[in-house]
Amino acid sequence: MSRPGATVTGVGLVTPLGRDPVAFFEGLLAARTGLSTPPPGHPAHGWLEAAGIAPPVDPLEVLPPREVRGVDRFVLLALAAAKDALADAGLVVGRDADPERVAVVVATGGAGLESFELQSRRRFERGRPGVSPYLLPGMLANMATARIAIQHGIRGYSSTISTACAAGAQAVAEALRLIRGGEADVVVCGGAESPLHPTIAAAFANSRALAGNWSDPAAASRPFDSRRNGFVLGEGSAVLVIERTAHADARGVGGYADLVGWGGSSDAHHPTAPRPDGSGAAASMRLALASAGLATGDVDYVSAHGTGTKSGDLAETRGLHAVFGADGPAVSSVKGCTGHLLGASGAVEAVAGVFSVACGALPPTANLESPDPACDLDHVRGAARTGPVGAVLSNSFAFGGHNISLLFAPTTAAARRRPR
Repeated sequence: MSRPGATVTGVGLVTPLGRDPVAFFEGLLAARTGLSTPPPGHPAHGWLEAAGIAPPVDPLEVLPPREVRGVDRFVLLALAAAKDALADAGLVVGRDADPERVAVVVATGGAGLESFELQSRRRFERGRPGVSPYLLPGMLANMATARIAIQHGIRGYSSTISTACAAGAQAVAEALRLIRGGEADVVVCGGAESPLHPTIAAAFANSRALAGNWSDPAAASRPFDSRRNGFVLGEGSAVLVIERTAHADARGVGGYADLVGWGGSSDAHHPTAPRPDGSGAAASMRLALASAGLATGDVDYVSAHGTGTKSGDLAETRGLHAVFGADGPAVSSVKGCTGHLLGASGAVEAVAGVFSVACGALPPTANLESPDPACDLDHVRGAARTGPVGAVLSNSFAFGGHNISLLFAPTTAAARRRPR
């Protein structure tokens, strides 16, 4: 019995490269970074040397006036991305899809930590009366998922994934599971994160995870480069609309690419460090290939997790070699342009993989000037590569040892589309 296909029909983005999907992908192809020093007045000013700052979202764009009080920025980012994704797909729930056959799965690593920090400060200053009664419905991890469902009348399965930096990719993987299992015709999925505030910045800085001592913040994020010294913290959201292919065909809408496989594994090694041999990463990649029924030679490109940490980049390299051998596919990381969006990163990078398939173009890794000899991969650097693109593997790995790999391939929908 054949499994139902799943095609990406809509994309919404709020990233350090902006909200427009075309500008986002053109920025990746040009290796244009969206990194800067937080300006005066920004919560992270003086706390971060470099950051990937997403554009502001007006709460009134995504919520009625009576509901905007106390809503954390990560929720606003998710609502904006979901709104754009559904518009891009031309899908109105209840008109174009049965509300009970539409699911929503949105991931976050930290949820409303900025709101919690603000309210904690008010409690110290004013005691119990200083804490807003809107804190919990504004900051809980499930609130991005819940508010998207409320706003768009989605009455099917809903869930929130919180597996740190693998969470966004796992939310996308959940879409394939739901469609293949016959539980949904449409899944609104992705991730959102807003970690640019003092406590989180200080925690990462004190753990020596952040890139530092770069005179130009745009040069600070440099995955696989011999001079890399950490990652750059970023914020944003990406939401994808993934449909059962027959459902998209019946609506007469085109697909960007198909989601054809996914794999997940656990390192079972350390709370923050990956397995040095990359075996956990390799396991998730092999499972994704098996899920898709593809061979290693079918993969043309890997959108790497590639954070810019020495241990992480090296472990991923070893995992790639274990799966693909010495002559593997082209590899790059978009984090040189966006920074590391934590729980949203896997969803943003999934979009990059989808657009690579749709446009026949592979983005280079920004700031990759002198590749680390230990990371001996077929790096896309300096300029984008163009030409037909078959399967694309997108990797996401996380604190705690969570590993998720996604596989995208040219759409089998009746109509194809490109970012517009």
